[in-house]
Amino acid sequence: MEKLLSIRDLTIYYASGKRTVKAVNGISLEIEKGKTLGLVGETGAGKTTTALGILNLIPKPPGKIVSGEIFFEGEDLLKKTKKEMRKIRGDKISMIFQDPMTSLDPVVTVGDQIAEVIRLHQTNSPKEAEKKAIEMLELVGIPGERYNEYPHQFSGGMKQRVIIAIALACNPSLLIADEPTTALDVTIQAQILELMANLRREFGSSMLLITHDLGVVAEVCDNVAIMYAGQIVEYGNLRHIYRNASHPYTEGLFGSIPNLNDEAERLKPIRGLMPDPSDLPPGCSFAPRCPYATARCHEEDPAVCEIEPGHLVKCHRYEKAEEGEHGSATS
Repeated sequence: MEKLLSIRDLTIYYASGKRTVKAVNGISLEIEKGKTLGLVGETGAGKTTTALGILNLIPKPPGKIVSGEIFFEGEDLLKKTKKEMRKIRGDKISMIFQDPMTSLDPVVTVGDQIAEVIRLHQTNSPKEAEKKAIEMLELVGIPGERYNEYPHQFSGGMKQRVIIAIALACNPSLLIADEPTTALDVTIQAQILELMANLRREFGSSMLLITHDLGVVAEVCDNVAIMYAGQIVEYGNLRHIYRNASHPYTEGLFGSIPNLNDEAERLKPIRGLMPDPSDLPPGCSFAPRCPYATARCHEEDPAVCEIEPGHLVKCHRYEKAEEGEHGSATS
């Protein structure tokens, strides 16, 4: 499959006085055309910072992209000018933010907010933009006659539909969805996820879905990247992650999910807390919480090992096995 997005060794820090927050620490991932990648991790893992890095929206200061490359359609986005990035955002790459309540302008009608994106990127006349905006509203299940209504006249689920209409108005190649259902109740969540999946297929878009919900990932995604303390600790397709979860953190995530077939009285939460990103421990960042940690884990950062084709794990437990197969561990 042809790669649409390729991130290589991306590192992003936030500096405030003498304190440096290491939000993203050398991550690499890829998204193929027409595919969906789920980026999973706890709050503070660096998921949203990664998305903002792709769009070159890291606030400067205090944020800084320290190193790395972000190739989109074969071009490095980090080498684009501000003007060039403004043309890409909303046109080729769109983002759905997690809180629809704060993503819409309260004093502009929802129709005009959709039409604005169309006029900005497709140079349509106001009449054509309005017509396309009405079509987008109806596409996401909102009657076109509500074009002139304001955000406060819509429920949370309907507002999120408007956000999706804005994001898809210009048929983007890549859709970034940052926890798009977190602020919604369970029933509406299911409707929004089904809507997004159907629209993605219709437009042929690729998607980066940022979430902490492994159930959502199973419904929507083709591939999964597990993120912890600014690093990708496990990467693979759904079969790799759901049938052969290998990193201790991934095992812990699955262990904390209730299972209808399991009669256990208590879930098994991951003990401890994620480390402060401004004071990361030496060695493996997960070592203080890991049930398998050895002295080496607290001293050396593990390499990334390919334990089966396309299934990558960043853990010392797999380095010896890979050395036996390939002669040396993958870096």
